[in-house]
Amino acid sequence: MKRTKICIRQIIFLTFLPFFLFLLTSLSFGATFRPPAVPLVVHDPYFSIWSTSDNLADSETKHWTGQNHPLHLMIRLDETTYRLMGAEPANIPAMEQKKVTVLPTTTIYLFENDDARVTLTFTTPLLPERLEWMSRPATYITTDVLLKKKAVQTATLYFDAGAEIAVNTPDQIVQWSSLAIPETKTVQIGTVDQKILEQSGDDIRIDWGNLILSVPNLPTQKLRSPFNFELLVGNGVEFRNFFVEQGTLPMAPVLESPSPQIQEQGAIWTLPTDSVLKSPCSVQENNVVLATVFSLNENKRNQTNKATFILAYDDQYSIRYFNSDLRPYWKRDGKTTEQMIQEAWQETQWNRELKTESVFNLCRRFDNVVITDDIIKVGGADYAKLCSLAYRQVLGAQKIVADANGMPLMFSKENFSNGCIGTVDIMYPCCPFLLYYNPALLKATLEPIIAYAESERWPFPFAPHDLGTYPHATGQVYGGGEKREENQMPVEESANMLIMIYAISFIEENADFAARHWAILEEWANYLKEKGFDPENQLCTDDFAGYLPHNTNLSLKAIIGLASFSRLAEMLGKKEIAEEYRQKAIENAQAWVILANDGDHFRLTFDKPNTWSMKYNLMWDRILDLQLFEQDVIEKELNFYQTKMEKYGLPLDSRSLYTKIDWILWTSSMFDSQEKFEKFIDPVIQYINETPQRVPISDWYWTDSAKQCAMQARCVVGGFWAPMLRNKVKWQKKISQAEIVEGNWAPIPLTSVLPKAIPEDPNQDSL
Repeated sequence: MKRTKICIRQIIFLTFLPFFLFLLTSLSFGATFRPPAVPLVVHDPYFSIWSTSDNLADSETKHWTGQNHPLHLMIRLDETTYRLMGAEPANIPAMEQKKVTVLPTTTIYLFENDDARVTLTFTTPLLPERLEWMSRPATYITTDVLLKKKAVQTATLYFDAGAEIAVNTPDQIVQWSSLAIPETKTVQIGTVDQKILEQSGDDIRIDWGNLILSVPNLPTQKLRSPFNFELLVGNGVEFRNFFVEQGTLPMAPVLESPSPQIQEQGAIWTLPTDSVLKSPCSVQENNVVLATVFSLNENKRNQTNKATFILAYDDQYSIRYFNSDLRPYWKRDGKTTEQMIQEAWQETQWNRELKTESVFNLCRRFDNVVITDDIIKVGGADYAKLCSLAYRQVLGAQKIVADANGMPLMFSKENFSNGCIGTVDIMYPCCPFLLYYNPALLKATLEPIIAYAESERWPFPFAPHDLGTYPHATGQVYGGGEKREENQMPVEESANMLIMIYAISFIEENADFAARHWAILEEWANYLKEKGFDPENQLCTDDFAGYLPHNTNLSLKAIIGLASFSRLAEMLGKKEIAEEYRQKAIENAQAWVILANDGDHFRLTFDKPNTWSMKYNLMWDRILDLQLFEQDVIEKELNFYQTKMEKYGLPLDSRSLYTKIDWILWTSSMFDSQEKFEKFIDPVIQYINETPQRVPISDWYWTDSAKQCAMQARCVVGGFWAPMLRNKVKWQKKISQAEIVEGNWAPIPLTSVLPKAIPEDPNQDSL
């Protein structure tokens, strides 16, 4: 029986190995695809570490805001040391980096010289079928060392993570301690003050909770590895220099093999009390790092030696949701930091009793299916590289927490736009990703904004714009907030909500989610019926372009919103309402074609000839099978776009040469021809390759220069998955594999009501 299980395991590995090798070859980034930033440890808006250079050792790793969140890795072969990650120590040569491969859940670097080959892998199991893993802030870092020459007697690796990851500014004071987790050496570090959820804003980093580094406490029976690990907290500059000279850490404890009894029970390790640096202390003044050194026991030439350790972050509380502070979703049942880390280690192993595969096998399989079975077949290899690069960015700009009932709520952050939390017109461009992988994620995103709109706090007949400033979801801050109708996005957000809710119902083939909120949906639909067709002088999602009356693309969105509401009514057996709103949507669509017509294309606004804009909202007519517009309407617009292409893509409209990358991918979903689709997105690939700003993907850029306008690391790149929604059969197959979330969300935690809306002051300046 034991042999049978081993054979099954081998069969699974061998089955997926060719596909994974294909991914490593076809999606390796090099001359044909250069990411502006490579995701390393990316979980949420605060725990988000990237490489911003072509080679991992060319620069310090950074938080998406650009502040150093340094990780360092070095290898010492006998007496010679090489840098693999990080720019320090600058006097130490870097081993040549051969390639980097970015897959949805995994980033893989390959380094090589005459003596050794080193593979460095970052695995972040953001799997849609496991919300527990998706919310767990733990990344596996794996080194695979192959010594090519028998003459090399010793190989030792050094890794450190800077305490900057646990502070907003480096002048803050931190303290550290060990965690009692069997079979491991684990240490955590965080600020002394621990001002949980006290600050909000855009260009800020977390300064509460703890950064965690966990390594195997070898030798053990469960966490097998050919390496022995040391773990200390201290001065990073001193540690790195000492390692270069001595191949170890200063004052490191002597490693001794525990007795068989301890091996069986699991040894509990504690941080040495005679550390070279005393806690607490300033990060900046002491260059504080969590550091580990691990040494290869034996040189088995031409055999790889693999070692894995875990970098994690426990923020304790993640989001202030009105009058309640919410914990991350993985803590919904009271799980501790120690339990989270212990489970993360356990899931690195094949469980023969439960017949569960390791987290690494599951991530390999997911990456393979996402790329080879899904994305490449739809859009080709370049499109697959684009989506692979965007996958962790989408989820890393959001946070999954648990409400009072343990149900998931998901909150996005407007990174480098205004820092808002739970913004509807951020959910909207992101929603193709959430819809494709797991509609439960979109429900978790929509539920807080719907609950807010249903509460007495929200006084308007249209949908809110946002829930506050991250991480405080305590009420809208954009424009007129809760007090004034002016400076809002009434048509934009109301239509967005109706379209997204119908998209959920369309793919799940039931309107249960809509039924729970019918009254507010009807209110928004009525607003669109009265105000949506010819929008007044108001903002839309592209608010950086300013106010725009008679906006034809916004009008399209309102029409599609009405049709979506009609379909929801039909699914719920409300036939008269369905017919009324269906007829209104058809009438508006017919009038739109006439009034927006400008010869060979359709106008930017109804009243301005010789203008144009990207009509990305038309996408839903085909995806949701709304049958509002004839095919020749869409084809005329698409054909016109091909005459307006710039070097780096289609501009947003005729007013400027800037564009939005998410809307380009939405628009690309309307091409029937694979050749035209690839031709349309090729300039986007070129933008990714050539933009001079080395930051996580910026969605707002100049099409003539590839320079960033603003905004980066935002979840709106979830719009890259819009073409994946064209095939409903494959879409339904995909969501059938996702985790099903059952239960009722807790009521919005409000204890007070603000005053109703007040009239606008005519003397007040507008945005």
